[in-house]
Amino acid sequence: MIPPTGPGTKSSHHVPVDLGGRTVDLPLTQVRGVRPGPRVVITAGMHGGEFCGIEAATRLAARLTPEEVHGDVVICPVANPPAVYDGRLGVSPLDGVNINRVFPGDPQGSPTERLAAWHTAHLCPGADLYVDLHSGGIDETLRDFVGYRLTGDRALDARTRELAHAVGIEDVIIGRTAEGGNSHAAAARRGIPALLVEAGDRGNRDPDTAARLVGGLLRLLGEAGVTARTAGSEPRRVREWLWACSVTAETTGLWYPALAAGDEATAGAPLGHLVSPADGSRTTVVSPATGRLFYGMHALTVRRGAELAAVAEPKAA
Repeated sequence: MIPPTGPGTKSSHHVPVDLGGRTVDLPLTQVRGVRPGPRVVITAGMHGGEFCGIEAATRLAARLTPEEVHGDVVICPVANPPAVYDGRLGVSPLDGVNINRVFPGDPQGSPTERLAAWHTAHLCPGADLYVDLHSGGIDETLRDFVGYRLTGDRALDARTRELAHAVGIEDVIIGRTAEGGNSHAAAARRGIPALLVEAGDRGNRDPDTAARLVGGLLRLLGEAGVTARTAGSEPRRVREWLWACSVTAETTGLWYPALAAGDEATAGAPLGHLVSPADGSRTTVVSPATGRLFYGMHALTVRRGAELAAVAEPKAA
């Protein structure tokens, strides 16, 4: 359980979470404002090797004070300690599960499913905004973007769009449905405005990227009514995209990409090719859609089923 705190307080602590045979400690900072307002939950570190989001969440937690906050801000900068500290990649070393594919989780399931269930049960209830911070991992190139899912609730979708634009990242990718096991999709299905924010790539711990992300989060908190809007904090113009496809490796082998994150992809054109390390045979991987490649595999060695690239299509005006 999250220890209760009163208005006008700020607390930082570790919360033990039982994963069934192992307990992990989640770092949490809670800033309760002196005035009432929305409840905002921010997580980072769902995956290992994604450092900019963790750095930005930590900086934001240190910066916020109860005097400037209306409502309640809860920040968990390392949401999946086994993957962050022991794994470095997208899956947990405890069970080989990607936590951002199993939300809302299962309290009686595998360790990662139990961790997802804890987040769902203890952080999401009562939230007026949920933000999950990610970066390109050590094996991914990535072009920064904000993502959210359409729910079919017009008011909810319109408000989420406003919040997505407020971050100030140029590209906003819209998921056509709220289905799936991603944390922000699960939150959206509960009626919570929920954002995925991706910034930084290849495991870089770039301080400038983290600083820009903190600035975007402060603009977002201003739009959400948690903090006062500051002069010059108006969001930049953004371009909207529709999620098109994720391309996975059909064989295990060596990956030679033809495109990097930010490049334009064309339906039927090569994204790269896979080479068998045994006999040198080559398999061309083509794009199923025309649009922009927003993240792609940077590593040489890939297993069957590994995500090689993700493409979004331009959204019609």
